[in-house]
Amino acid sequence: MKLIIKIFLLSILFASCKTYNLLETKEPVEDRSNFLYDENYQYRIKKDDKISISVWGEDNLSVGSTYGIYNSNEVYGKWLLVDADGNIEIPKIGTTNVVNKTIPELKEEIKTDLKKWLVNPIVDVKVLNKQITVLGEVRSPNIIIVDKDQNTLLEMISKTGGFDFYANLKAIKVVRQEGENVRVTNIDMTKPEDILNRNLLLHPGDIIIVPSKKNKEFDKRVSIIIPFTTTISAAAIIMGLF
Repeated sequence: MKLIIKIFLLSILFASCKTYNLLETKEPVEDRSNFLYDENYQYRIKKDDKISISVWGEDNLSVGSTYGIYNSNEVYGKWLLVDADGNIEIPKIGTTNVVNKTIPELKEEIKTDLKKWLVNPIVDVKVLNKQITVLGEVRSPNIIIVDKDQNTLLEMISKTGGFDFYANLKAIKVVRQEGENVRVTNIDMTKPEDILNRNLLLHPGDIIIVPSKKNKEFDKRVSIIIPFTTTISAAAIIMGLF
């Protein structure tokens, strides 16, 4: 009788504590047409980006100069925020629209404007918030700040400490925002012949989602059952779950 009551209470516990894995992939998305390697790809500045500008030997014309004692970083707030209209306020130059410009394009534009006052300005421009997000079954899910425009999938996974035990390597997703469109592709890391796609090249702003295996929920339930039951009764309950 006690065993029946125990099983009944456990069934109520499972019913009330059921969770849904939002990162579980059911139907893989295989379209990679928007994720092919592009050797000409360059990051383009977006609204809300944080920009630092360095002018060699001209601290009064710099914002978060990499040439100065205090480098540009978010802690000191030494950056220019691209506003809703796509503009920043550059010292001496004034309001400048920067949205959709590449870093080299903006550098050349600033150098040209500064030549009105400087003979040979040396200018460096950085976007401080270029990042790739890794979510799901990795050891340390995180937002990773990147300096490069081309970053590999395995490189980003390694920065999170690698895959966790329950990672579903057959259904890793990469999400990319392109204007108003959101592109998604699925990567199967278990295919030895698919090495090029396994190490997909990523761009700043991409999101990596590592879903969990379907047996994760079952294993979580088993971990609850074992401490509160005998070996025989636990085995009986487990068999009843299949």
